[in-house]
Amino acid sequence: MKIDNTQPLEYSTDQNQMNILGFWIFLGAEIMLFATLFATYFIYADRTGSGPTGSDIFEITPVLIETFLLLTSSFTIGLAINAMRLGRKNATLTFLAITLLLGAGFIGFEIFEFVHYYHVGAGLQTSAFTGMLLTTLGTHGAHVTFGFFWGLFILIQIKRDGFNPRTANKSFIFSLYWHFLDVMWIFIFSFIYLKGMM
Repeated sequence: MKIDNTQPLEYSTDQNQMNILGFWIFLGAEIMLFATLFATYFIYADRTGSGPTGSDIFEITPVLIETFLLLTSSFTIGLAINAMRLGRKNATLTFLAITLLLGAGFIGFEIFEFVHYYHVGAGLQTSAFTGMLLTTLGTHGAHVTFGFFWGLFILIQIKRDGFNPRTANKSFIFSLYWHFLDVMWIFIFSFIYLKGMM
């Protein structure tokens, strides 16, 4: 395996560069998935039938906490990648651990939110609106949950093996995924929650 020392470690081999390119293509497919969910949600947003509307079920406090947790985690994963590029293993592990803790907090609040929706009668079959709302939020939440475990495995690998082209590549690709989830959350926050509260 030929290593190019003029590139950051995550780009230092041809295979690493192909992995990153492949992941960008994968994120393009993910964008299409979420675009489809958003488009379907917007079509059904006003079809509440006899069920609750967004303004009936949305609560601003947990949504703001979720937003704070996820956007802060986007900052800390950026710090983790910066520390990795500087060769600072302990700082990388610390920022990665903080990212995962913030992600776990987000998941916890989302579970609380789903329990709240259940108690107020907003289920998958209540109306087209609640069905698409829960599908969209659940898809994003499932992605965050997957990301949490993925990041945990990367943290363990860095702790065990240190920095090498493989662990650096995995860490960088994970950071792209995590930033993508944060961007999707901004759309959810802006166009589902804020719009629904009006």
